[in-house]
Amino acid sequence: MQGAEKQQTVKTEATISGIGLHTGQEVRMTFKAAAPGSGIVFERVDLPGSPWVEALVANVTDTSRGTTICREQARVSTIEHVMAALTACGIDNCAIAINGPECPIMDGSSLPVVEAIEKAGITVQEAPRIYFEPKENIHFRDEETGTDYVLIPSDQPRYTAMIDYNSRVLVPQHSHLGSLDRFKDEIAPCRTFCFLHELEYMLDKGLIKGGTMNNALVFVEKVPDSSHLDRLAKLFGQPRIEVTREGTLNNVTMHHANEPARHKVLDLVGDMTLLGMRVRGHVYGTRPGHGGNVKFVKHLDQLLRKDKKAPGPGVDINAPALIDINGIMARLPHRPPFLLVDKILAMNESTVVGLKNVTMNEPFFVGHFPGEPVMPGVLQIEAMAQCGGILVMNTVPDPENYLTFFMKIDGVKFRKMVRPGDTLVFRLQLLSPIRRGICHMRGEAFVGNDVVMEAEMMAQIARKEPKN
Repeated sequence: MQGAEKQQTVKTEATISGIGLHTGQEVRMTFKAAAPGSGIVFERVDLPGSPWVEALVANVTDTSRGTTICREQARVSTIEHVMAALTACGIDNCAIAINGPECPIMDGSSLPVVEAIEKAGITVQEAPRIYFEPKENIHFRDEETGTDYVLIPSDQPRYTAMIDYNSRVLVPQHSHLGSLDRFKDEIAPCRTFCFLHELEYMLDKGLIKGGTMNNALVFVEKVPDSSHLDRLAKLFGQPRIEVTREGTLNNVTMHHANEPARHKVLDLVGDMTLLGMRVRGHVYGTRPGHGGNVKFVKHLDQLLRKDKKAPGPGVDINAPALIDINGIMARLPHRPPFLLVDKILAMNESTVVGLKNVTMNEPFFVGHFPGEPVMPGVLQIEAMAQCGGILVMNTVPDPENYLTFFMKIDGVKFRKMVRPGDTLVFRLQLLSPIRRGICHMRGEAFVGNDVVMEAEMMAQIARKEPKN
């Protein structure tokens, strides 16, 4: 499943439907192709404007009964089984349209999602796959739960989970996944699990409205009396429920003696995907759970940011322009002094890199802190938007007949001041394919190797009104 060293997306759309475990709502989820570098994005198509949320650890808001991500109105819960399937199938970029607040639980495993993606097919994209490759062992302990994690350098992603619940029926066990190629056969069919006392508590609190007798292994520490079993049978619409010799309810048959540990590997694969890149290393989790998994991924994310001392724009600013100032004016309606881009250095279907030389004779320096000149932040945003406009205009055959208008700006951060003499380089990347003339981009601005500004932008291109 893994293999390719280039990014991949789905070839055709794939749709699955089912019930959310906790909400009990019928939900439909469609996997769609996405541009290189987009990552995994969930779109709440049931809400006005179809708000979206990226599947990144920074957007995790709850891990109490699964992994939940949220951004503004876009909230999606129980994403871990979907994320694991996408990673195992080699999908780096995917737009997931979902018409409810929770992913369908299906049978409590990742197998239905894996099968849907395999049926849709996979497309290799012209962009390198990004890996986090640890140079040394990384240890992390979640003091709140006592969960331990170790990431060891490895030639490929590997996962090991060890569990111990101090239980006579769910004995200490472990599981190892040596290659994502074996995920479908060894890990994907393994279902979520819980103890009977946890199940009854959640039922009493109305927390598993979509739970059935087919989507979880239920372990029984103390055999309940017949009235308890009759109550459970009634709740789940079953004629009879019994406790097996193995100490589980007779709702499902275990695929493997260590199926719970295998499911913890499944959850590890899914939650590790929230780093936003693949991990070329061996992940060990001792008593892992979603809370600890997410804290570990946040720790790795912090290490990545700390090590990213010189991210750079990734281009030679002295190289000949891909599009010079005359080409820019042929594509954009802006003119000096409001044309704030001097040249385009690089561009492909999803990314654009542009440059502005910030000089002392800029008209805004006359009145903006003349004794301590600093480029206004709003003009940095405008310059970035103009670079993004070049990328968008490149999708139409007659860019001179179109205009680009802002719809939304999010997550703007000004990290360092931009002064006269600086060379300001903008790098923007599509977060999702351009649809109906609407583009959604993430941008960074650099001076040298330092990020000085970043933002997310949404804009729409519209044809100019004809002149009478």
